Amino acid sequence: MSQQKRAYIETYGCQMNISDSELMYGILAEQGYTAADSAEEADVILVNTCAIRDHAEQRVIGRVGQLQQIRQSRPELLIGVTGCMAQRMGEDLLKHAGQVDLVMGPDAYRQLPEKLASLAPAPPKPSPRSSLPVMGAPKGGLTVLGFDPFENYEGITARRTSAVSAWVPIQRGCNYRCTYCIVPYVRGDEKNRDPEQILAEVRALAADGVPEVTLLGQTVNSYEHGDWSFPRLLREVARVDGIRRVRFTSPHPNDFTRDLVEVMAEEPTVCSQLHLPVQSGHNRTLKRMLRRYTVEQYLEKIEWVREAIPHIALSTDVIVAFPGETDEEYEATLDLMRTVRYDDAFMYKYSLRDGTPATRLPAEQFVPDEVGQARLERLIATHREIQAEIYRAEVGCVEEVLVEKTGRRGGLQGRTESNKVVTFEGPESLIGGFAEVRLVSTTGATFGGELVESAVAAEPVA
Repeated sequence: MSQQKRAYIETYGCQMNISDSELMYGILAEQGYTAADSAEEADVILVNTCAIRDHAEQRVIGRVGQLQQIRQSRPELLIGVTGCMAQRMGEDLLKHAGQVDLVMGPDAYRQLPEKLASLAPAPPKPSPRSSLPVMGAPKGGLTVLGFDPFENYEGITARRTSAVSAWVPIQRGCNYRCTYCIVPYVRGDEKNRDPEQILAEVRALAADGVPEVTLLGQTVNSYEHGDWSFPRLLREVARVDGIRRVRFTSPHPNDFTRDLVEVMAEEPTVCSQLHLPVQSGHNRTLKRMLRRYTVEQYLEKIEWVREAIPHIALSTDVIVAFPGETDEEYEATLDLMRTVRYDDAFMYKYSLRDGTPATRLPAEQFVPDEVGQARLERLIATHREIQAEIYRAEVGCVEEVLVEKTGRRGGLQGRTESNKVVTFEGPESLIGGFAEVRLVSTTGATFGGELVESAVAAEPVA
């Protein structure tokens, strides 16, 4: 009987990539693969990639170079690059990333076992001059790209990396064309899953004891399927028996409606937490980014949700140094950060992405790197000061924490309903369940806590 093949997937980038890696593990498992604990133990290594920023791509190219060292002792090892960077670079990856056997885009994962089988070394054959077998060299340089307008991976059971919280993709691709963003060009147009299939997946997760789900899409709240809107889907998911917490990411401000706010406020299992990307605090920059809303419209939607859910925790994405951004426009972004006072923020300096409309802007509009870096550092400092004030005000509160795992430095780690990380001492039997924890200290970005009273723990995570 042949030995089972072992696969190892390294994931870079967003939550959608994490979900896609779980999907690939599930596809491979159906063909008899098992998951390896490390790259060194694997027969197949897949690097699942992000293409949002150049830095992420350079990290991947460097990592693929490091993985070649494993081949020195195991020449039969197969190395593949999947995901957005694979779709964007295509055959160029074969030139820039060393010896890569497979380059596969996000719509081709069903073909993964078949393509890996075609790349496997040929069986040994006798040498004409010796009785020793000679191994056939693996075929190299296979690219599997292109888009499938109907591929939603229905019928595939993902291999979940957590028994506590699950990503549930409801949408793939994007119909927006923000001028800085590569996503529509590497993931294709928006494709929304059948709501009954989504609900069946959530019910199955609840039956398996998973208490938290996050609905996932590139612009998740633009979801439509027949007469199903995103607010309707969110309400139905929130009412699935056994699910204690429901989140969603990432919504687009243009599709953020009062109906959605109503569901968030009325359904107790929908977490009081919202990630709403703003990108810039100035209307001219937003228009040139093709974001389709104004600062005033964005702030109005923040008011909606704060009126309905006063204790809502807000987070956002911000890009500084977009081509043409003036000092005045940058200052407007700082003013917006001070006005909204986000609990968390993901902040970036503009990264040029070949194939996006922004690359065609006049060269003189591009902000010098040192200016962009200075703007980013000041933005980060401004946000961290605000964040630290918010967190310090919450010290002393008692929060219900979903216990996810052991902490890196011992103890347990979990998240509050507002998605804030808490570490505290307690028995590992609490993992997978909920515990009442008093927040006793903060670093300004996370909390230290002490156990007050725990709910009945779920089955311990294996």
